[in-house]
Amino acid sequence: MQPDVLRSLNQLGIGHGQAVRHMAQLTGGVSSDIWRIDLEDHSVCAKRALPKLKVAADWQAPLSRNAYEYDWFQVMGPRFPRSVPQMLGRDDTAGMFFMSYLAPETHPVWKAQLLQGQVDPAFAQGVGHVLGQMHATTARQPSLAQRFQSDTEFHALRLEPYLLATAQRHPLLADRLRAIYQQTADTHIALVHGDISPKNILTGPEGPVFLDAECAWYGDPAFDLAFCLNHLLLKAVHLPQHVAALAQSFEGMTQAYLAHVDWEDTAAFEQRTALLLPALLLARVDGKSPVEYLTHATSHQQVRHVASHCLQASHTHLLQVLQSVLKVLKP
Repeated sequence: MQPDVLRSLNQLGIGHGQAVRHMAQLTGGVSSDIWRIDLEDHSVCAKRALPKLKVAADWQAPLSRNAYEYDWFQVMGPRFPRSVPQMLGRDDTAGMFFMSYLAPETHPVWKAQLLQGQVDPAFAQGVGHVLGQMHATTARQPSLAQRFQSDTEFHALRLEPYLLATAQRHPLLADRLRAIYQQTADTHIALVHGDISPKNILTGPEGPVFLDAECAWYGDPAFDLAFCLNHLLLKAVHLPQHVAALAQSFEGMTQAYLAHVDWEDTAAFEQRTALLLPALLLARVDGKSPVEYLTHATSHQQVRHVASHCLQASHTHLLQVLQSVLKVLKP
């Protein structure tokens, strides 16, 4: 048992005085401590950010991100109740919040399904649909821009470890990567989740459920779409036997999302996303957070080759990036 967690639980009145039957720390994340707390008739989760992420690189991040994450869920919960867990309360002093627990039996993790070869293009399309709606409902809202002034946190969690760290390892691409970094940092349009990854998406009975919004930022919605599409490309490199279904998933997510872009010219948005996508692709082998399932040098070289080509080609359409990846993977 964690006394500090129990203290916050009781102070917030979560569980209405029910006894705690069991507490277990959940594994898999690198940026926060997360516990499942079993009460008498249901379970809840507690989450607290870590000052140093559990990765090989020295990756420090502000603890203030826990409050921004809670606020992201507070904004999205009333608008998309089926797509986020329920927030139960936050202890500001402890830097910890509580939310509903969604059992893996009814809400399996999308990443686990993909790695097992269970690729459902219709679900990917649903992710694109909900994500596009989320950005459309928060775009061009000064009050949200004021509430989520988390540029410092987003720099530490995303822009520096992904784009700037990768630029240091690729001198020939450094100017291009830094330009993409600056364009992303300077764009403030909608409420961004910041970690739209299959590991943070549950396949719920009513559609996707989004977790882990500690990178929440009022910024460039292109980041969220590129970040998720990137994982489909990485899975294609890892699972070439499922490349056709993953390509369909990529196309379905793209089309479903773009149908909701009404805050700016769709072509301009897609071009910005298509420039960012290969930068993130390269970052997942040479940045501070490499994906753990690409373990062979051949896979790393494939990613470096296609990402470098796309960065130099400056594609304007997302399907051009997809086609470049498919060409590299073609036997």
